[in-house]
Amino acid sequence: MSRIQTVGIVGAGTMGAGIMINCTSSGLDVVLVDRSAEVLDAAQAKQAKYLARQVSKDRITQDEADAAAARLTTATDSTAMAECDLVIEAVFENLDLKKNIFAELDMIVRPDAILATNTSCLRLADIAEALTDPSRFCGMHYFSPAEINPVVELIEGPRTRPGVLAAAKGFLEQTKKTVIACKDQNGFALNRFFCPYSNEAVHMLDEGIATTGQIDAAARAAFGLAMGPFAVMNIIGTATNLNAVRNLSSLGPFYAPAKGLEMQGADNSPWQIEETPAPLDDATRQALIDRFVNSVLLPVCEEMTEGTATLEAIDTGARLAFRFEHTPGALLAELGEGARPRLAAFAASRGHPTDKL
Repeated sequence: MSRIQTVGIVGAGTMGAGIMINCTSSGLDVVLVDRSAEVLDAAQAKQAKYLARQVSKDRITQDEADAAAARLTTATDSTAMAECDLVIEAVFENLDLKKNIFAELDMIVRPDAILATNTSCLRLADIAEALTDPSRFCGMHYFSPAEINPVVELIEGPRTRPGVLAAAKGFLEQTKKTVIACKDQNGFALNRFFCPYSNEAVHMLDEGIATTGQIDAAARAAFGLAMGPFAVMNIIGTATNLNAVRNLSSLGPFYAPAKGLEMQGADNSPWQIEETPAPLDDATRQALIDRFVNSVLLPVCEEMTEGTATLEAIDTGARLAFRFEHTPGALLAELGEGARPRLAAFAASRGHPTDKL
């Protein structure tokens, strides 16, 4: 396939609608499919609000906004995507649901069409079991909000053809996304370290070392962030965060969800964060910072050893998707030769193997 012009999107929720807005704003035609007409209407309303804001900010003209809106077609039946060049699935993180969708798409779309999943945590190899030709399948993990966040992980499945990856990369660049290339592994390139980072914050809270506000302040200092992990978890939802952390559990003991996260995520309860946390003594504050750095660098080193992603790609994603001012690469350079022994000791303290360090 030379160039992608018509994109099908399955699922018109938050992520699907965001991907649709990104595509239509980039000059692509979109067929947005959802079983719920109300959800489709909400997605169109979201697009209209986004385009109106762009016009009000003088970023686009009214004619350009009208043209973008006209590129959208909505449908409640997947057969509407029969002639799409690319179809992106963006539904809830449920393996059986995704496999059913791709089994259906397999019979509908053209044989040369590319199929992609927006999964944030499921292995592509498992989803691809539903396809007769997994070589045309890849992952495109958008970060929220998809219409604004510049980062997309482009994930190579076990059988993805090089030509499919090249076409997918061209499409993402056409839609002005920064591509983070990675292999098929739990957490991919970026959630592989971001989930343990948020999980470590809950471990600290469980241990009674500090409050949510104090821990958030230490995290902001460690990585130069505007928001700490508890504040971020409240935005994305503790249930969503728990689901993502659980998906990494098979990678070893270090990745197991903290007890507090299991409890908080069970009913999606938000964290209570004090507005003005009491200052910590220097030793406790530094101990929190050290644990945060360890919790990020351990999975980063593991995924580099596995070949899941390069440090350059990880740093780019950390900076653009999560707004890390102090990236993993910079922190590793700062620690120098002391990094590996320090991380090995940290892993051993959690009963976690050190063979990937």
